[in-house]
Amino acid sequence: MTYAEEDQPRPIVEHLLELRGCTLRALIAVLAVFLACLPFSRQIYEGLSAPLQSQLPGGMIATEVATPLLVPLKLCFFVAFCIAIPYVLLQLWRFIAPGLYRREARMMLPLVGSGVALFFSGIAFAYFVVFPLIFGFFVSVAPDGVQVMTDINAYLNFVIKLFFAFGLAFETPVLILVLVRSGAVERRSLIEKRPYLVVLFFVVGMLMTPPDIFSQVLLAVPMWLLFELGLFLTRGEGGETAESPPGWGLRHPFLAACLCGLLLGGILGALGMLAAFEHLFGAL
Repeated sequence: MTYAEEDQPRPIVEHLLELRGCTLRALIAVLAVFLACLPFSRQIYEGLSAPLQSQLPGGMIATEVATPLLVPLKLCFFVAFCIAIPYVLLQLWRFIAPGLYRREARMMLPLVGSGVALFFSGIAFAYFVVFPLIFGFFVSVAPDGVQVMTDINAYLNFVIKLFFAFGLAFETPVLILVLVRSGAVERRSLIEKRPYLVVLFFVVGMLMTPPDIFSQVLLAVPMWLLFELGLFLTRGEGGETAESPPGWGLRHPFLAACLCGLLLGGILGALGMLAAFEHLFGAL
């Protein structure tokens, strides 16, 4: 693979063709994993619904005719996207790397790798810690005489939303590391504004979780702790100083912003594809 100091300028059409190839390979990978997951769709949904099923006196319900078919398919697509994320990011890296200097590539690879690991850690935290707590709480506060029976499609939408919320929240240390090392924000400034940022974490928790204080706290508190972890990892670092690693100049924040934008675009695109997938099969 060539880098910016080795690569020769190429026509824009060649870049577009390369982008098309990377996109097609990523989509084919997601489709292949999706097809591999299809035979196990029922088992996958049973595993996903286990935290709620253990709290319900009865089973779950389906309020539409096609829901028992569509929900496992939609879940398989979500699982396929998560499993294929490393390969999707590899294709993204193959497209971006020629525009980076070699030293920048060496700096970005650990950040991307740790970002993926933290995203999956957020999903695992939501499934193993948050779900048992909030589902037990929701069922326990149901009024007397009310039998809790959750629709399987509503449940899937609920957990996917929480998976993305906690996955993105766990990216906080990487975000702090990029902002401080690139010189976009000074570490001292983050420390001074800590009280305002803590309030911001609770606002984010309010926007990204169901409208109950329990879920909001379970998201905001880990974000706060991960923010403190980010500050700890950047101790002794500032903006572009003599001690700063080379290559984190003005050019790098732009590249970091591009990477963040592409990752966010991929996540939003996956959500859009899930919605389109459900709409397509719901219309059949």
